Amino acid sequence: MQRISIILFFLGFLSIAVNCSSPAKINNFKPELDDAIPLAYDNSPSYIHLPIAIQLKDIENKTNHSLNGLLYKDTIIEDDNIEIKVWKIAPIRFENSTSPIDNGKIKTTLPLKVTIKYRVGTAKLGVSLYNTKEFDLNGIVTLVSDVDLSNWKLSTKTKFESVEWTESPTMKLLGKNIPVTFLINSSLPLFKTKIERKIDEAISKYMDFKPNVLYALEKISMPFQMSQDYESWLRLTPIEIYSTNAKLVAESIQINMGIKCIIETLIGNKPQTKFNPSAIVIKAVNTIPNAISANITAVSTYQDASVVVTKNFAGQEFIFGKKKIKVQNVTIWHKKGKIIFGLDLTGSVNGSIYLSGVPHYNETSQEIYFDQMDYALETENKLLKTANWLAQGIILKKIEANCKYSIRKNLEEGKKNIEGYLKNYSPLSGVYVNGNIGNIQLKKMQLTNQAILAYLKIDGEVKIRVDGLK
Repeated sequence: MQRISIILFFLGFLSIAVNCSSPAKINNFKPELDDAIPLAYDNSPSYIHLPIAIQLKDIENKTNHSLNGLLYKDTIIEDDNIEIKVWKIAPIRFENSTSPIDNGKIKTTLPLKVTIKYRVGTAKLGVSLYNTKEFDLNGIVTLVSDVDLSNWKLSTKTKFESVEWTESPTMKLLGKNIPVTFLINSSLPLFKTKIERKIDEAISKYMDFKPNVLYALEKISMPFQMSQDYESWLRLTPIEIYSTNAKLVAESIQINMGIKCIIETLIGNKPQTKFNPSAIVIKAVNTIPNAISANITAVSTYQDASVVVTKNFAGQEFIFGKKKIKVQNVTIWHKKGKIIFGLDLTGSVNGSIYLSGVPHYNETSQEIYFDQMDYALETENKLLKTANWLAQGIILKKIEANCKYSIRKNLEEGKKNIEGYLKNYSPLSGVYVNGNIGNIQLKKMQLTNQAILAYLKIDGEVKIRVDGLK
């Protein structure tokens, strides 16, 4: 009997010991999520200054490609006793006029050959008594052009300035030697207007930049990946395009272009482009500020933030005396202006606990951290009954230290990726992009029911050079 009592006492003690060492189980009421409504947030537009320089030699090459061979012909000799054909015999040359009067205009040098057929005589009683002679005359024509830009189409207004003949042959007329150049000079009004118009038409044909601008905008509007680790994407959506009038500076035509756009960074799967060419407004302005003023909205969904914070707890064990817990998974959501953390625990406690806090940003460490961190009411009540040691501030502070979301790497990688597009980047053949950006600063944060929004500010400069356009 005594032996049985000892055995029962031992079994009872063993049962108590087992029960005391078993993990406490917490069954909490999970704080409800806010209603799922469409994600909407404020996003200030960005203004990007893009000065564009187009080399005169590119315009020259395009014009020479368009204008070849015969430029003008007048084959009716009966009206004025002269036939004229004008040929281009060497490449046209464009340069900035050095004349004080024509400063800021394009000076065009056009080598040409004029074929002249001239007749002398009369027609009497139905009999033609004409003597016809033909000459070839070489010369250099000089023209000047005003430059204009309208609706992203470069246009010129060309005026015939002078002609210099390289030879001066003569012909006998009524016993006198008459210079042939006299005949040509008197006929200049017949073909100079035609040549002026042909040059303007050639430049207009090849210098319509609107399709190129829209194509380039479509390309840069395609979201590109900034970080594989965080699956972050940058998306630019143009709203308006500004441009100043074209100016001839040195040996290039310079245009100041500006873009008003919305810039976002999104985390997760590759987002869809929002580029809509029909919705873009094109405006002509007098001046554009010489800088980038970019406002970027970084969108981090709670689902993606949960993955990042869960990594912070990987392999960590939190100890309070003889009690130990591990955080296996973290789930984050929004409730009434606060962030809720659902932590799945194993160890001395099995189950889920819920914390709430308000997000803030530390500029020095570039971390999003959570202030006023505390247990949700449902969790705290349960802990006081089952594991009140967990409710004490020491464990909470240790857990809070890991509930951080660093964006330093995102900012550094974002800046590095953007800078990669500002070092002689060539989106199109003959088009080169250069520039620099300053620091990326976080201005404010906003909570929605679906994501944490970080509003970033970037400044810098960008320049586009067109050299070797094809």
